[in-house]
Amino acid sequence: MSTSKKRETFSSGLAVFFATLGSAVGLGNIWKFPYLTGQNGGGAFLLVYFLCILFVGLPIMLSEFYIGRKTRKNAVGALEQLKPGTQWKNIGIMGVGASCLIMFFYSCVAGWVYFYLFKALLGDFANVTMETAKAQFGSVIMGPLSPIVWQFIVLAVVTAILAMGVKQGIEKITKTLMPLLFVLIIICDIRALTLPGASEGIYFLFHVDFGQLSAAAILAALGLAFFKLSLGMGTMMTYGSYFTQDNNMFKTAIKVAFSDTLVSMLAGLAIFPTVFSFGMEPTAGPGLLFMTIPLVFSQMPFGTILLIAFFFLTAIAATTAMLSLVEVPVAYLSEEKGMSRKSAAIVTSSVMFAVGILATLSVDKASVLGHITIFGLGFFDLFDYISSNILLPLGGLFIALLMGYSIKQEEVVTELSNHGQLKIAGLVKGYFFLVRYVTPILLIIVFLSSIGIIKF
Repeated sequence: MSTSKKRETFSSGLAVFFATLGSAVGLGNIWKFPYLTGQNGGGAFLLVYFLCILFVGLPIMLSEFYIGRKTRKNAVGALEQLKPGTQWKNIGIMGVGASCLIMFFYSCVAGWVYFYLFKALLGDFANVTMETAKAQFGSVIMGPLSPIVWQFIVLAVVTAILAMGVKQGIEKITKTLMPLLFVLIIICDIRALTLPGASEGIYFLFHVDFGQLSAAAILAALGLAFFKLSLGMGTMMTYGSYFTQDNNMFKTAIKVAFSDTLVSMLAGLAIFPTVFSFGMEPTAGPGLLFMTIPLVFSQMPFGTILLIAFFFLTAIAATTAMLSLVEVPVAYLSEEKGMSRKSAAIVTSSVMFAVGILATLSVDKASVLGHITIFGLGFFDLFDYISSNILLPLGGLFIALLMGYSIKQEEVVTELSNHGQLKIAGLVKGYFFLVRYVTPILLIIVFLSSIGIIKF
C-alpha cells in the first residue's frame, strides 16, 4: 500500500552535495579502495578505476538522480511511477536487496572502526609496532562477542539518526561533519609522506604496469566504482528524490564523483607510504587500514589525539554512508508499506543486524563461522561479491537500458535542464551517447565475466 505522506527534501544545494557526498565517501574510500588497489597492482588498477568512473559511474549516477527527483519516491515506487505496470520496478527491488546485502558486511567493518575509536580513546595504540598492530587487528576481528556488540552499536546509531528524518537527521549530520574528514586525511597524508621510504608507496600507487592487471582486477575496479559511488543500490535514486527542484544534477554528479575520487587518492597517499615504510605487504587485504593508520599516528607529536580524531571522523564517514544504505529500505517500508519512519528504521536495522552476524563471524577462516563456505566464499566475502560484482553492475545495466531506450529523451532533457533553465545541451548529448552505447556494453561484458560466461 502506498501512502500520501508529505515528503521531506534537502534544504539547499549545499545540503544536497554533502548528503550525496556523504553517501559516496565512506569506508569504500578509506578501507576498501586502498586494499583493493594493493591487491590488484597499484597504478594500473587505479587507471581502470578512473575509466569506470567516467564511462559508467557518472552516467548511472545522473540517471539515478533523474529517476529520484522526477518521481519523488523511494527506489521501488519511483520505477513503478515512471513505468507503471511493467517489470522495470524490479530495478528498485534489486536496489533494496543490494543495500541490505552490503549492510550485512559493511556494518561489521564499521563496527571495527567504532571499536578502534574506543581503543584509541583508551590509549591502546601508544608505542604500537608493526607486530602489535597486526595482533591487535587479529583480536578485533576474531571476537567473537566484541565485534557483534560493536556492530549492534553502529546500527543503533544509524537507526537513531534516520528516525529523526531527512533534514534533522541525514542533512544535519552530513553537512556538519563531512568537511572535517578532509582535514584529518590531509594531516595523515602530510605525516605519511615524510616517513622513510614513502616514495616507494607513492611509486606503487601511481606506477602503471599493465602486467599486474587481470580480468578479475578490471571486474573489481568496476565493482568498486559502483560500491564507492553508491550506485545500483537505490541510494542515489532515494537521495535524488530529496533534491531541491533547482539543483543542477550534472554539476552535483561531477562534484560528488571528483570529491569521492579525491578522498580515495588521499587515503591511498596516507596508507601506501606507511605500508612500504614499515615493510608491510600492500596485499594485506581488509586489515590494511587498521594496521597502518595507528602506525602513522604513533610516529607523530600528539599522535594519540590525532588518532582519536581520525577514527572518530572515519566512524562519521562510515555512518553517513550507512545512512544512505539503510535509507533505501526505510523509505520503501515507510512509503509503500505504510510504516512509520521510526518503525521502518528499527525493523530494517534489526534484520541487518541479525543477518550481519553471519558476516561478522566469518571474516577469517579461523573465525567461528569461518569454516562455512558457499561457492568457496565465507558469508562476509559472499555478501560482498554478490552485491559488488553482480547486483550493482546488473542494476546499473538495467538503469542504463531504461534511460537510454525506454524513457522519452525530451522528458529527460526537460528534467536535467531544470525545464530549460540550464544550458547543458552538449552535456546531455554526451550523457545519452554513454548511457545508450558505452555504459551498457561495458556492464554486459563485466556481468558476463562475473558469472563465468566470458573468460579473458
